[in-house]
Amino acid sequence: MKFSVKKDIHTDDVPTIEHAMKMVDADAKVSVNVDAKTVSVDSWLMPEEFLVAFVDEDYDVRIVEA
Repeated sequence: MKFSVKKDIHTDDVPTIEHAMKMVDADAKVSVNVDAKTVSVDSWLMPEEFLVAFVDEDYDVRIVEA
């Protein structure tokens, strides 16, 4: 699944985003593309379950690929 972040993200945001995704699914594989403002998550869970983690960390995102 892939999420688009609506505001700019920076390299220092990567650990925060990765940690937030791992709190939802510890086995998830997370890839953050700072330049494209996207976060890819490889998990068996539904994308909507990760939206809460983004909101908790103040990231405004939308699902671009389920």
